Amino acid sequence: MAELGLADTVGILRQPGVRTRHSSAGLGWERLFLSTQEEQPYRAAFDPAPTHLLILHLSGPVTVRRGRGAGTRSRTIPAGGLFLQPAGRTLAVELGGTLDTVHAYLTDDALCEANDGRPVELSEELGTTDPLAEQLVLALAGAVRSWEPSARTYTDHLTGMLAAQLARRHGVREAAPAESRSGLSARRLAAVRALMEERLAEPLPIADLAEAASLSPSQFTRQFRKSTGQSPHQFLLALRLERACRLLRTGTDPIAEVAVACGFSHQEHLTRVMRARLGTTPAALRRSG
Repeated sequence: MAELGLADTVGILRQPGVRTRHSSAGLGWERLFLSTQEEQPYRAAFDPAPTHLLILHLSGPVTVRRGRGAGTRSRTIPAGGLFLQPAGRTLAVELGGTLDTVHAYLTDDALCEANDGRPVELSEELGTTDPLAEQLVLALAGAVRSWEPSARTYTDHLTGMLAAQLARRHGVREAAPAESRSGLSARRLAAVRALMEERLAEPLPIADLAEAASLSPSQFTRQFRKSTGQSPHQFLLALRLERACRLLRTGTDPIAEVAVACGFSHQEHLTRVMRARLGTTPAALRRSG
């Protein structure tokens, strides 16, 4: 699947008054395009887009008008407010002041997967609040701002969580069937762990792990947590740390080489994780071995 980019958005970010600060362009994200920027006041109409658009207001309050003629709605939105535009619909909007935003453009495939393969119809929303969606968007923006390739599993997990929250909180859908409480079978869990260990040094998308378990990404993530009590990212990080500790105790390779060989972006990344989880550092661990 190709990376999602500006061509898949409604066109707001192509306007002259937009000053982009960070975006996911070039990171290989296939189901989400994310961008943080400052937007100047404008009034424009945009053709239907193939992606669902969620805008988080980082500043405000600012007045936003949406629609045309008798269908026009206007609201003064504070920081933390959300603007939601479903895919496949035209958009007429007027921004009344300078605004800092995060835009999240999500594919319909991601939304359907989060709803166990069933289509989701999102509502048009103006100034709504959703603390969980807000925190997920901020976490994704933070990952873009300080991107490390080893965070790919983590950002895939956040994307799935955001899609699930939009489907659950902002969509009209049929009731989901009762979900299996057993989690992954021993065979599937073993296949996933084997793939993690085989590709420990690589960025590992959730989609690849889900394929190993013959599940959709959303089903896989939920069942994996039921089986292990951890998200795939947390579990993978623990495996990477376990191997790094073993290599530091038994080998003589430089710490920086050990970090990269175990899937960490660099030595400092390994040090941060080891200090947070084990209360020690790679150098101290090597000396103690």
